[in-house]
Amino acid sequence: MENLNAIFARVREEFPALTQKVHGKKLSYLDSGATTLKPRSVIDRITHFYSYETSNVHRGAHYLGDVATQGFEGARHSVAKFLNASSSDEIIFVRGTTEGVNLVAQTWGHVGLKAGDEILITEMEHHGNIVPWQMLAEQVGAKVVAAGILENGELDLEDFKKKLSSKTKIVAFTASSNVLGTNTDMKLLTRLAHDAGAKVLIDGAQIVSQISVDVQDIDCDFFVFSAHKLFGPFGFGAVFGKKALLEQMPPYQGGGSMIAKVTIEKTTYNDVPFRFEAGTPHVEGAVGLHAAIDFVHRIGFDKIHAYEMDLLKYATEKLLAIPDVKIYGMAANKGPIVSFNIKGAHHSDVGQILDQEGVAVRAGHHCTQPLMARLGVPGTVRASLSVYNNHDDIDALVKAVAKAREMLL
Repeated sequence: MENLNAIFARVREEFPALTQKVHGKKLSYLDSGATTLKPRSVIDRITHFYSYETSNVHRGAHYLGDVATQGFEGARHSVAKFLNASSSDEIIFVRGTTEGVNLVAQTWGHVGLKAGDEILITEMEHHGNIVPWQMLAEQVGAKVVAAGILENGELDLEDFKKKLSSKTKIVAFTASSNVLGTNTDMKLLTRLAHDAGAKVLIDGAQIVSQISVDVQDIDCDFFVFSAHKLFGPFGFGAVFGKKALLEQMPPYQGGGSMIAKVTIEKTTYNDVPFRFEAGTPHVEGAVGLHAAIDFVHRIGFDKIHAYEMDLLKYATEKLLAIPDVKIYGMAANKGPIVSFNIKGAHHSDVGQILDQEGVAVRAGHHCTQPLMARLGVPGTVRASLSVYNNHDDIDALVKAVAKAREMLL
């Protein structure tokens, strides 16, 4: 097989953002956990849509309307194939992972939960997979329960099993922690939840750029992700839901497109998935996501995973060699994320110094305040790696962290 470094050196050339300098320094972009950069193929596809295909979908009686509709529904088919859904009818387009969780909470949640029921999450969830369930619990009189994590950042499986009960009606968990990098065993947790009689929603925001996801093999009931974490555009994402469940769920929002017939007295709703997509959709988001899926397939998830694991190993070893650096999350099965602090230094100060050196990271609580409380810190510095990174980026990070340590301690 061709050398991975050579393959990904060419991949890196597809990202125009990396040609620029920041504060006079070569940009080392290590914030892919927040959002991935966009390859030229995605940028060009969106530009082409706006240049030559601009039209609304599903309703135009003209050529451009047909072209836009084909692009939009072609993207739905692409997402279904990407997740190995049994049908494109099981794919709902939304603004992103957070809206996807809210959609399920406010539709299935009002059908599947009642007072006294429980919603099981984990301590490492993003706020987007906590707050919607808290809101639902307040509305129906249910309770949110969280399974703990071990010291190495892995899910405490025994605590997870202990907190599953006949009261548990849905289990919502992340496939990959956006702070610790911990990859959960999606198939095992889904089986345990189903054995307890609960449904399963998986937050796939961080995992979809790492490995191939097969929702039929996992057997989850819902899976949600965002395009912008997969080299696609902002403001777009998808919900996979088993069709039998979607057909039981009431609409999330009312308006055009989600209807079959409207009179002043009554509305008849459209079939799934369209009943959940009210109003003019984010068409360029759909075609952009389609292009992003084509991009990752062209590289291949086997190569992506192998390359990112090499970067993760290199970054972890280099950072641990710096005195006073503490890494949070050392799970055996981990994605390409390294969260750390310099003992005695504030994470925000470290982040600012790294920025001055051209190294882009995130510093803060990463929308995971319960996890920060569990770790006993207000925040961390997070370096998150992707296909366009290389050892030079990590060397720049390590040099900048060493400089921050000298300046702050």
